Amino acid sequence: MDIILYLLQLCHQIFQQNRWLINFICKYIPLKQWAFDDSHSPKYQKFKVDQLPKIVYHHQDWDWQDLNTYYTWKYGKPVKPVQRRSVCDIPEDCTCPSCNAPQPYLYRNNGKAGQLMCKICGTLFSPDENRFSKTLSLQCPYCSHTLSRKKDRKHFIIHKCVNPKCPYYLHNLKKVDKADLCEDYGKNKYKLHYIYREFTMDFFKMDITTLPKNASSLKFSRNNAYIMSLCLSYRVNLGLSLRKTAQALKDIHGISISHQMVANYCKTAAICVKPFVDTYPYDKGSVLVGDETYIKVRGIKGYIWFIINAATRAIIGYQLSDTRSVGPCIMAMRMAFQHLKELPENFRFIADGFSAYVLAAQQFFRQFGDAFRFDITQVIGLTNDDAVSKEFRPYKQMIERLNRTYKASYRPTNGFDNYDGASYDLALWVAYYNFLRPHKHNRFRPLVEDDIINNADNMPGKWQLLIFLGQQTIKKMQEPAA
Repeated sequence: MDIILYLLQLCHQIFQQNRWLINFICKYIPLKQWAFDDSHSPKYQKFKVDQLPKIVYHHQDWDWQDLNTYYTWKYGKPVKPVQRRSVCDIPEDCTCPSCNAPQPYLYRNNGKAGQLMCKICGTLFSPDENRFSKTLSLQCPYCSHTLSRKKDRKHFIIHKCVNPKCPYYLHNLKKVDKADLCEDYGKNKYKLHYIYREFTMDFFKMDITTLPKNASSLKFSRNNAYIMSLCLSYRVNLGLSLRKTAQALKDIHGISISHQMVANYCKTAAICVKPFVDTYPYDKGSVLVGDETYIKVRGIKGYIWFIINAATRAIIGYQLSDTRSVGPCIMAMRMAFQHLKELPENFRFIADGFSAYVLAAQQFFRQFGDAFRFDITQVIGLTNDDAVSKEFRPYKQMIERLNRTYKASYRPTNGFDNYDGASYDLALWVAYYNFLRPHKHNRFRPLVEDDIINNADNMPGKWQLLIFLGQQTIKKMQEPAA
């Protein structure tokens, strides 16, 4: 008996120790270490994006006549109309919004306050403000409480779960620091309630292949196509300013040309090249990396979104915007995902901790379903504070290096005067980066090697062939419209 008792005590001790180890692992060594998923920092909690809400459709499958027939079968007699003691002041065209019962079966439930009640189905409603007019409602996925409409932004509406007993809210409330709970409005530093953003603009119906406006002619009255390609070689390849490009043409080639003519040539070339660059069938790969950087347009910040293929380092999606919102992020992703019917296996999208990427991925799943369902691998901060950042930091460095390369060509411009000029400059630079610039990653060859462009012996010839390919792309785009 002593041996059995000793073994039972030993098993109980081992059981208690295992419980302590499991609790320690779940608390300090989570099996799914996504970056700052349960962060206590108020700074990063604002970037958390909640899952999609429940969508409940409101519809009734019964009619008042069917209900009356059922009552006759069950109780032996139908429901009679309302026996009124005074003249009915309910309009004759008023019907029950739930079962469509006519006016004889309706009566006022609270006198002159305006609430009506249906005698057939017992529904309470108001003729002026009918809650049954809603075809659907959004509910919290954690407590099934109907979301409240809180704020109207420029492109989306913020819905919030205000249920104080919501499990999601109570779980986040436990993680709030006690010092913040003692302060007035200290809880407002944290994101505690479930929030959903309903976008009022459909970014998936916008055309990403629209031809640029203000197209000019390529008929040269004074110069020729070779001089135009020389301007592009000095301006885009070497990163010279407009005035230095004009000076280089005069000092080296003896060609007298104004800096405004150089700007006109660059704009015309960008209009021709942009459709070819935007619609080119790039190799997508299974790992994409996205990031945004800023430029100055008349002294005000603008943003450029880049998406690259981690295997080839080529830019497969880009977008220029005046706001750092989710709309331009979706447009850049659409450009990166074009020509794809579904995502490749083991697909991974790597970005920073900005919530626009998570919201964009959520909208892709909502629009296309499981074919475009993917998660955002977030690399946050400059130091590897978690396992995810440590593993995927090299991918983040790729696109940061791309941003620095673009800034080197952008710096001589000292900012742009308008967004059209910034768009033309960006289109030329992306064309140069993908098709003309030698890269060490690809053994000092361009990232995207096209057989037609490779036929040229020098850089001006390559620019002329790139413009020719752009003209052919424009012609194909205009044929269906014609």
